[in-house]
Amino acid sequence: MSKHHQILIIGGGTAGIMVAAQLLKKNRNLNIGLIEPADTHYYQPAWTLVGAGTYDYDKTAKPMADVMPSGVKWIKDFASGFNPENNSVSTKSSGNITYDYLVVAPGLAYDFSLVPGLGDAMDKGVVCSNYTDPKHTWDVVKNFKGGTALFTQPATPIKCGGAPQKIMYLAENHFRKSDVKNNTNIVFATAGSVIFGVKPIAKTLMEVVDRKDINLRFNHKLVEVDGKNQIAWYKLTKDIKAGGCVIKSGDDDDGNLDEAFQYNYKDVKVTKKDGLYGIHYDMLHTAPPSVAPKFIQDSPLVNDAKWLDVNHHTMQHNKYPNIFGLGDVAALPTAKTGAAIRKQVPVVVDNIVLLLNHNTLGTKSYNGYSSCPLVTDYGKMVLAEFDYDSNFTPDPKLKQMFISDSSKEHWRLWMLKKYMLPYLYWNKMMRGKNV
Repeated sequence: MSKHHQILIIGGGTAGIMVAAQLLKKNRNLNIGLIEPADTHYYQPAWTLVGAGTYDYDKTAKPMADVMPSGVKWIKDFASGFNPENNSVSTKSSGNITYDYLVVAPGLAYDFSLVPGLGDAMDKGVVCSNYTDPKHTWDVVKNFKGGTALFTQPATPIKCGGAPQKIMYLAENHFRKSDVKNNTNIVFATAGSVIFGVKPIAKTLMEVVDRKDINLRFNHKLVEVDGKNQIAWYKLTKDIKAGGCVIKSGDDDDGNLDEAFQYNYKDVKVTKKDGLYGIHYDMLHTAPPSVAPKFIQDSPLVNDAKWLDVNHHTMQHNKYPNIFGLGDVAALPTAKTGAAIRKQVPVVVDNIVLLLNHNTLGTKSYNGYSSCPLVTDYGKMVLAEFDYDSNFTPDPKLKQMFISDSSKEHWRLWMLKKYMLPYLYWNKMMRGKNV
């Protein structure tokens, strides 16, 4: 078995498979190795819909062998370390593998130790996450009988920044249909200070929040979860202004709520202790705290924040010119989504092909494009597309779907999310075709 590949790719997720497929489209004869231990490849964007009971989980999975492009040598193993000076990657059981060019795209990992108590509570009882077990989320939403429905997210970078909200909007819709809405308070607690960083999208989402009567709690950093007593503990990330407060106490109705923390206040049970605010929940949905995989964090390839240190526009490593990185592991100041990967891949592929043939980088530049399809109801969606500067950058292709303004809710966008995007993913993106 040859332990050397012209191009070695780490990761059989969206990024790794797309890079391999597009490289082979440019040159069938490339010698490409791909390191990926998993047997199954998931289309994770549909997990939001699984969590709301409107998509079949089994349809989000395909055998890895089915998406692996023919012509790629699949190394079914774990990458475990790097020796960039010798162009070598070590693996758990296949020894060292050398390369001319390396593409690092292992995705991200979850580190529950960052929020003590969350790991023990996760995916059990009334605590759920579409990121880890969307089928359990649907069970929780379906069986919810009222009380405080708390939706939250950690302060780490996460996959698809909009996902913790989407399930909340769909859950509210379900609560309305199943008549538990009248005895329910929906709370969204986030470390951020706005609902979404792109202005036209935030405007629409605030209308959705008003329509659904949701309490937003800003500047709330999730620091601990007490699963036994069903309390999520938060540290406030901003000072309370003089004379203001974060929660009303008892009959004291003249307490000036600091609007930097509260929008559409609901009087849910909150315990104050040691400077922390504990929100009592009857169901909790969160994204898990996310980090780069350990073998990446422990490598010489990361920046100070422990994410893969690549150029924001060329995706080339800032220290090792024959290494490229993309996808969720890359230290890029944009949202970690499949849509971002769709725009990153052609840049990486172009650069590697030109380096192989002419020893020069290409002129393609990634502008930070990412997109969060924000489902706001069963049958409604907003499409947040933006770049590094948080400019709203709608895809002209949507005009062909008769959607004049994708920052507004539209049923056609829901059709895009539920039917068109999964189809395009499996049949075009995974096969290296331009979408």
